[in-house]
Order: sequence, then structure tokens, then C-alpha cells
Amino acid sequence: MLKTSIASGKGGTGKTTIATNLAATLAKKGLDVSYVDCDVEEPNGHIFLKPALAGSQDVAVMIPKVDLEKCTFWGECAEICEFNAIAVVKDNVMVFPSLCHNCGGCYHICPEKAISEVPRSIGVINDGTGHNVRFMEGRLNIGESQAPPITREIKKVMPMSQVVLIDAPPGTSCPVIEAVNDTDYVILVSEPTPFGLNDLKLAVGMVRELNLPFGVVINRSDIGDDRTEEYCRDEKIEVLMRVPFDRKIAEAYSRGGMLPAHNGGYGEKLYELYRTIAERIEND
Repeated sequence: MLKTSIASGKGGTGKTTIATNLAATLAKKGLDVSYVDCDVEEPNGHIFLKPALAGSQDVAVMIPKVDLEKCTFWGECAEICEFNAIAVVKDNVMVFPSLCHNCGGCYHICPEKAISEVPRSIGVINDGTGHNVRFMEGRLNIGESQAPPITREIKKVMPMSQVVLIDAPPGTSCPVIEAVNDTDYVILVSEPTPFGLNDLKLAVGMVRELNLPFGVVINRSDIGDDRTEEYCRDEKIEVLMRVPFDRKIAEAYSRGGMLPAHNGGYGEKLYELYRTIAERIEND
């Protein structure tokens, strides 16, 4: 199994466009491919792969529930909570579920065993098939703030296909690290603009800290300036693919279309991208 994550230092670089089109291209070549959308706060891979959904499962986290008849209101639970998700006031204990990080500290420290843990739904995982690609996405419920639990769960249940492509959220925060961690290779999608380069540097720092092999895809490669290319050359970072600005691509994107459906040989270029990554992992 080849498990590759597609990430970017910022939004709007074309990360999902590369991820979904790569998945569809490899499936068309006859490979067993899974696409996993871990951008759980705003998943949009379904727009392009258009899967027929076959199932859905709830994702829940455990939060504290206090038995006030057992509680002596000493307050150890509140003292141990770094996120102020539980507060002791006079003869009452208040729990703030949206602040809870599900560490279980309050449950384990309570001397009276007055705290139990109960499930609380924070989102769902949907699965199906589109463009002959096994599709899976996580969706965080509106108003929730803890994305990593859904990402951890989706990575537990995702299909063990010949090729697994994980579409990570943009940025370099905890949800991104959770998505790319333990993958075989990371594709960083960037664009040749000052903001794109700045955030690419942050993303490079992240994957290097995680000790993950990676390469860069430069989208809209013929706009902007040469500083992204110069940075990659100076840092000895492989540029895996360049996608020039193309009105047909923009029009297809606006309709939720796929790159290989248009002239320009993008299907073969994406397949060559996969072969390059497979070769790099094999020789690592």
C-alpha cells in the first residue's frame, strides 16, 4: 500500500484539485485507489469525485458527566483541566463540552469516582465510490472545534487500498499534522506568489520536523515570480510537477470537472507524478 498525503501551507493552492484528479487518473489506469478527505472542517473532494454515498457513521468523543450526589466539590477536576472545560462552584459542577479535549484527566483524578464518561457526537464519516475511486470523508459538526478526533477515526477505518491519497486540511496546525502523520510521502501544493512561498516554507518546516519524505507541486506555475523555484532549488526540494495557468482548467474547476478530461496530457502527467513518488519511496 502506498499512502500519500496532499497538503499545502495555505488554502486555495489547488491541493484538492491535485488530490482528486490524481485519484481519478490512477483509478482509470486500473489501480485500486482510495481518496480520503481529512479536511473535515470544509471537505470538498466530493464536488469533483461525485461519489455515490453508501454509508455513514457517527464520530463521538468521551466527555465527563458528574454525579453530584457523589461529588464533594473539592475541585481537583477543575485544577487539572488546562482548557477550563470543567468548573466547580459551591455545590455544583459545570461541564463545557465544546472546550473538552477528551483527555480523561478529570475522570481519573476524581477521588470520589463521581465522574463518568459519556459519548458526545462531533461529526460523521461518509463513504462511497466515485470515478472508480473508493471515497471517504470526515465532516465536523457545525460549531465544533476539535477536528483531530475525526481525522484519527477516519484513518483507522479508511480502506487499505493499493494507493491511498489523504487530502489534508490547509495550513500547518494540529489537524494537518494528524492527517499527514504516518504517511509514506507528502505532496506539498504551492503557488509562485509571496504568500504561497511564505506558507510553503512553513509546510516544509512541518514535514521536515515529522521526518516525512516530500516534494512540491507548483500550481499556476507560469504566474507570479521565480522565488518558489529558487527556494526549492536552494533547499534541494524536488519539484514533482508544474501546472501552468489554464483557462480551461479554471472553467472545469468551477463546474467540478476533472483535469484529465481536457487536452494537455494531465492524465499522463499525474500518472508520472505517482510513478515518481512510488520510485522515491522504494529507493528511500
